[in-house]
Amino acid sequence: MIFVLLILLTILVYYFDTRNYSYWAKRNVRHDPPVFLFGNNFKGFFGRQSSTEIANDLYNRFPNEKVVGYYRGSTPELYIRDPDIVKDILTNDFAYFYPRGLGRNPKVEPLHASLFHADGDLWKLTRQRLTPAFTTARLKAMFPLVVRCAERLQGVALATAARPDACDARELMARFTTDFIGACGFGVDTDSLGNEDSHFRKIGRLMFYRPLPVIIKHMIWQLFPPIRSYIHVFNKELTEVFFTFIKNVREVRQCKPSGRHDFIDLLLELEGKGKIVGESIEHQNPDGTPVTVDMEMNLKMMVAQAFVFFAAGFETSSSATSYTLHQLAFNPELQLKIQLEIDEVLRKYDNKLCYDAVAEMTLLSMAFKEAMRMFPSLGVLNRVCARPYRFPKLGLTVDPGVKIVIPLEALQNDEKYFENPREFQLERFRPEKVKKRRKYVYLPFGDGPRACIGSRLGNMQSLAGLAAVLQVCSVAPASTTQRVPRVDSRSNTVQAIRGGLPLQLTVRGQ
Repeated sequence: MIFVLLILLTILVYYFDTRNYSYWAKRNVRHDPPVFLFGNNFKGFFGRQSSTEIANDLYNRFPNEKVVGYYRGSTPELYIRDPDIVKDILTNDFAYFYPRGLGRNPKVEPLHASLFHADGDLWKLTRQRLTPAFTTARLKAMFPLVVRCAERLQGVALATAARPDACDARELMARFTTDFIGACGFGVDTDSLGNEDSHFRKIGRLMFYRPLPVIIKHMIWQLFPPIRSYIHVFNKELTEVFFTFIKNVREVRQCKPSGRHDFIDLLLELEGKGKIVGESIEHQNPDGTPVTVDMEMNLKMMVAQAFVFFAAGFETSSSATSYTLHQLAFNPELQLKIQLEIDEVLRKYDNKLCYDAVAEMTLLSMAFKEAMRMFPSLGVLNRVCARPYRFPKLGLTVDPGVKIVIPLEALQNDEKYFENPREFQLERFRPEKVKKRRKYVYLPFGDGPRACIGSRLGNMQSLAGLAAVLQVCSVAPASTTQRVPRVDSRSNTVQAIRGGLPLQLTVRGQ
């Protein structure tokens, strides 16, 4: 009996996981030879190589190729090395590549109905309605909350600088962004800066924690498509926490906007407007016109959007700001120039942070952009081919379901596009140099219709947090600081640093 089961399992594995292994060879696309069951992704499946590390490796080992093939299990993936092809995928031919392919079944994992994970019409209608949340007027209305959180951050930074031990800049900025997202997103005081073990900070840590059981479940989910409907990869505790929280906030506000102008108010406004109606991106009428589709902003959808607002808002910003501080710690001359600029700008505004003051901090903005170039929070961009597509520059045709990976970090650190890419140089982002730079080689927020919807909000809160710290403190390497931090190979969508980013904070002038 056991022998028969083993034979059946072998047949099942062979059928579902090796039938595509000639896909790239038939199309004359360079790739490494796949191995049984795992394809090329053995290290990735077991958390020994992150998605970004895989992309960087392929990009650097095939310098003469415009595209490189890869197998994640049995699924063929195409890594794009050419910026012109990147442009086609993200913008010119977006209709062929609108899915991101990172979501799982929202009926099984409800949080994957979020704007980030959703694809097709669910994504299009959600994006259509959420875009008004990030207008300039709304951002300016949020800024007093940013200032309040920044003032708390200054207090914590000064208290930390008074102690001799090193500070984990990654954790410090994560606590700041958690407080900001709590205030601007949900109208609550998370007190993460006052209490590093606050409830919301614990939730933030839980979101991106990938223990071995989760890694294994995700591997099984990717390897065996027929059983995906039965596997719940995501943390069920996290799902329950967000459902309970949003349900309670919704009941307290009696399903109506409270006047706080936060993200929950926006979702309640959308719920009150009834069904969201728009043109389908997936389906067409016989005459070629888009089918009209609709959806409701119900509790399930609200919870999913609130989840991704929290996750994306705190994780990406805290990663980018802490890495900026890390680079400034090793470039004290640039740090001093930025601090003097902060002083000069704030003198014009009674030494108080405000929306207009942050907008004038040119050097600080350049430093932030350069840090995101060197170490983008998302090291790759993902898309999936939605319908048969022929790459005009390659004569290559790919089928629906083929995954597309844009190796963002590798492009942004290629010496063809950025001279001495491992050097931290603010001058790269002078307007005249940006104009001369090749397009589609710097994409920390993506590009095209699926570019990050909250990029301006993230930029605003990040610069405010950096200005708050650098106004009162200087940063320097600690005894345990590594010049090139080690990436956590278990990190998946968002890059993580192993062991944090220890830095020494000192009060300015001391």
